[in-house]
Amino acid sequence: MERDTDLLQPLWRALVVFRGITWAFACFGVWSRWDGIVRPLGAVLQLVVMGVWTVISSYGYGRRWGRRNTRLAFADLVITVGCMYATLWAQPLMDIHAGASVLTSVWAAGPVLALAISRGRDGGLLGAATISLALLSLRGVDHAAKILSNVQLLLVAGLVVGYAASTMKRAGARLREAIAAESATAERLRLSRSIHDGVLQVLAQVQRRGTAIGGEALELAQLAAEQEVALRSLMAARQAVADGDQADLCGLLLPLATTRVDVVVPATQVLLPAATAGELVAAVKEALLNVVQHAGPEARCWVAVEDLGESVVVSVRDDGVGTTPARLEQARIDGHLGVSESIRGRIIDLGGSVTVRTAPGEGTEWELKV
Repeated sequence: MERDTDLLQPLWRALVVFRGITWAFACFGVWSRWDGIVRPLGAVLQLVVMGVWTVISSYGYGRRWGRRNTRLAFADLVITVGCMYATLWAQPLMDIHAGASVLTSVWAAGPVLALAISRGRDGGLLGAATISLALLSLRGVDHAAKILSNVQLLLVAGLVVGYAASTMKRAGARLREAIAAESATAERLRLSRSIHDGVLQVLAQVQRRGTAIGGEALELAQLAAEQEVALRSLMAARQAVADGDQADLCGLLLPLATTRVDVVVPATQVLLPAATAGELVAAVKEALLNVVQHAGPEARCWVAVEDLGESVVVSVRDDGVGTTPARLEQARIDGHLGVSESIRGRIIDLGGSVTVRTAPGEGTEWELKV
C-alpha cells in the first residue's frame, strides 16, 4: 500500500533518466571539443568517474532506501562538486577562467533535483547554491555575469521541483490516511454485520427475557442493555482526530452514549480546533453529570449536535425533575461551581454562549453554542 501511494516515484524515475541523458551530453561535449582539451586523458578519466557515479546514484534512487535516506542525495552533491573540480584534470584553471567549459555541463544539476525531491524547497535551494558557488569558483568572479543564467536556472529548478515534491508528499500522506480510513470503515462494517447478526441479538434477547422474568434477572438485563449500547457506540465510532489541530466533535461525543444517554450527530464530521472541541466535550460531560446527580434515577438524556456553518450548537436535554433559574443562581452563590464554571465558564471562555431552559417537572435543556 505504501509503495502504491508514493507519489514521488515518477520524480525519482525522471531524475534517473535525467542523470543518464546529461552524462551522455557531457560525453558529447568532450568529443566535440576534443582538440581544445589540454589533457584528453584527464577528460576521459573524469567522464569515467561521472559514469560510475551515475550508475551508483541511479541504482540508489531506484530503491526505497535511496529515496528515503537523504544521505545519498547529499553524497551526490559532494561527489558532483568533486567531478566539477575534476575538470582541472583536463583543463588548467587559467583556461577555465579564460572561457573553457566545465566538463560536467548540465549533469551537475542532478543533486539539485535530488535534494529538491527529498528535502523540498530548502533542499533544492541548498543544492543550487552549492553548485553555483562551485561553478563561480571555477569560472572566477570576473565571469559571474556569464554564469548568471545558469545560476538562475539552478535556483528555479530547485524551487519548482522542491515545491512540487513537498506538495506531492502532503498529497501522498492524505491519500494514505484516506486509504487507511476506508479500510477501517470497511472492517468496521464487516464487524458490525457480524456483531449485529450475533452478539447484539443475544444481548437484546437477554435484556427482554431478564426484564420479563424480573427479580435478580433485572440486573442481568441492565448489564446486557449497557453492553448493547457500548457495542453500538463502538460500531458507530469515528476517528476523532483530523488534520493538524482539528478534531471531529462528533467522534468525541459518540462514546458518551449509555443506556440513559442518546447521542445524535450529523452524518458528516464537525471539525473544530482540538482545544475548542475538548472544552466543549468537557462542558457536555459536566451537564451529563448534573443529570445523574439531580435529574432523578429514571431520567433519560439526549445530546444533539447541529452544525450551523459559522457556529456549532450542542444541546443536552433530559426529562428529569427539572429546577428553576433561581435555584441555579442560588447554587452558584452557595459555591457549587458545576454550572457557573464547568459549563458556562468553559463556553464563555471560548467566545460562545450558554442558554438553559428548565422548569419543575419539565426537565432541563442546555444549549451550548460556539
